[in-house]
Amino acid sequence: MTAASERLPIDEARVRRLFARPRLLDADDFLQREVARRMAERLATIRIEAARVLDIGCGTGGDLAMLRERFADAMVCGIDASWPRLLRARSGAQKRGLARLFHRRDEPLLVQGDFAALPFAAQSFDCLWSNLAIHWSPAPHRVLIDWSRMAKVGGLVAFSAFGPDTLREVAAAGAEVDGKRRVMPFTDMHDYGDMLIAAGFTTPVVDMERITLTYSNPDSLWRDVRALGGNALLDQDLDRARGLRGRRFKARLDEALARDRDRDGRYALSFELIFAHAWKGEPRTTRSGEAIVRFERRS
Repeated sequence: MTAASERLPIDEARVRRLFARPRLLDADDFLQREVARRMAERLATIRIEAARVLDIGCGTGGDLAMLRERFADAMVCGIDASWPRLLRARSGAQKRGLARLFHRRDEPLLVQGDFAALPFAAQSFDCLWSNLAIHWSPAPHRVLIDWSRMAKVGGLVAFSAFGPDTLREVAAAGAEVDGKRRVMPFTDMHDYGDMLIAAGFTTPVVDMERITLTYSNPDSLWRDVRALGGNALLDQDLDRARGLRGRRFKARLDEALARDRDRDGRYALSFELIFAHAWKGEPRTTRSGEAIVRFERRS
């Protein structure tokens, strides 16, 4: 668990390098697609009309088509820090357009940029959507402040993130082998609620689900861990540690993981999924920090 205003030990430059790797571009994104499906189920219960929608951390564009379906008349935009991933997103959008031929819709606007300093004018979007991206920031509270700046009053923000129990088996194995953290710190769902309110959003709804994936061997488990992006901690990196310490060190990690196998001998990998949405409230201060006082005339 992390405090709502605590800066996490995450290397932002390394995050960008990790997500630009070719093997990550081609990695199976099953988990992200499943989380997007669950986000969409929640969004389906919310009444909102949107003229402009922004997918923050859109990656290779897996959620863009779904957002286009949900907001048929909206301008859908995607932003990501990784140029190779945006190229993949553009390629995918073009293929979908060609398949539709005469029913082709406008392709999404794709922008390279930092999701903690969005390069758009204030109050540009009616809906902000972000799937498994915010936990890559060392300062999620500041990210939400910028997202609040982007949202129109009455607009919606909806995002998903990994919670503290994510990859707990990997964390336990690392602690057993050398006592060092091998999992990024993930923010608690209650802290996200506090951050949303502090950023100027209202009536936040934050809930959590847990899922467990199982594997027949540890190599498949490690492959999925790497497909999530890897380890972007400032002081430690699982890939570098494995390279320096060799196969013996990895074998010790595998042995530690084996202690948590289920009755069928399968290796488990746990994920705590956090889902949050909230509405942009009326601003409470001016840009210079002065409090805004509103008066209502009584009839």
